[in-house]
Amino acid sequence: MAEAVIDREAKTVSPLELFFDLVFVFALTQVTARMADELSWGGVLRGLLVLAAIWWAWAAYAWLTNEVDGRRRDVRLAIFGAMIAMLIASLAIPGAFESDALLFACAYLGVRVMHILLFAAGTDDVDVRQAARALATVATVGPALLLVASAFDGAAQVAIWILALAIDYVGGALRGIAGWRLSPGHFAERHGLIVIIALGESIVAIGVGAAGIELGPSELAAAALGVIVSAALWWVYFDEGLEQVEHNLHAAAAGRARNVMARDSFSFIHLPVVAGIVLLALGVKKTLEHVDDPLKLVAAAALCGGVALYLVADVAFRRRCLGVLERPRLIAAAACLLLVPLATELPSLAALGGVAAVAGALVAYEALGSA
Repeated sequence: MAEAVIDREAKTVSPLELFFDLVFVFALTQVTARMADELSWGGVLRGLLVLAAIWWAWAAYAWLTNEVDGRRRDVRLAIFGAMIAMLIASLAIPGAFESDALLFACAYLGVRVMHILLFAAGTDDVDVRQAARALATVATVGPALLLVASAFDGAAQVAIWILALAIDYVGGALRGIAGWRLSPGHFAERHGLIVIIALGESIVAIGVGAAGIELGPSELAAAALGVIVSAALWWVYFDEGLEQVEHNLHAAAAGRARNVMARDSFSFIHLPVVAGIVLLALGVKKTLEHVDDPLKLVAAAALCGGVALYLVADVAFRRRCLGVLERPRLIAAAACLLLVPLATELPSLAALGGVAAVAGALVAYEALGSA
């Protein structure tokens, strides 16, 4: 028994999990592309709803692989099956509210059902199996409502999506939370890696935005500034406080207290972290397309507001885990929001430069403060 506990505490992210995350990378790319093709407030809302759905599916599998042994052949085969279903859902993202609504709903429901079945087959722990059974209803009812949503369009379809996600998120937050056996180091590492993957999407957006355009000095400067912003956000997240977050998760009492902390700080708060990165990627992509022209309001809000959302979510993450309030990051978030109206008047390259300046100044200030 003691050896099992030691193994669980020392568990690290496996190659199988990283392989699974490749499908999530593609899903993020599809969400960004969808919003870029439908650049409107409604388009951004629908894109974020899709992001919320695929994030909750990814989070569910993060809890799953925290528990089950990925070295087992049946677990690996089941994960591969879930990857196929997630890939099909990702392929359907551009038309998830239009022609491919039913395909997305069916594939997404398959991802969620396989998650519950894999939990039942992949662990021998009675408490974990009971927790999985407690989740089974909300994990299927919410996604099943997306099948209903595929028969509608417009505001009714969006409303059903919101209801489905509300059932999934609220039900997941309340049911079976005490039954999971959490490996704190593995869980923190898993989410740190997904932040890196999401930041990689902002780098991909630079390449996508530059495709098919003439690369002059302005375009190259915009590409460099996009990397600077992404690097600054990486620096902000992966600071010394992240080790303390993991330490506090270890220190929390095993069971409900630890699981609630992990649920709040990672499963919930990391959604706006990732959403902020996706919005930034959208803004960078639109900047690269027309570096000398002002951004439209939606694109300006995505570029500046995405960084602001990321910083505010990071502050909430530290507040929940460490009990501290990172005021400089809130000030930087406010400064980014103040850039939104300027971004609709100035060349988009200047707007991106302003965001890079704010992010860089934050990193420099915190680095000097900790020196």
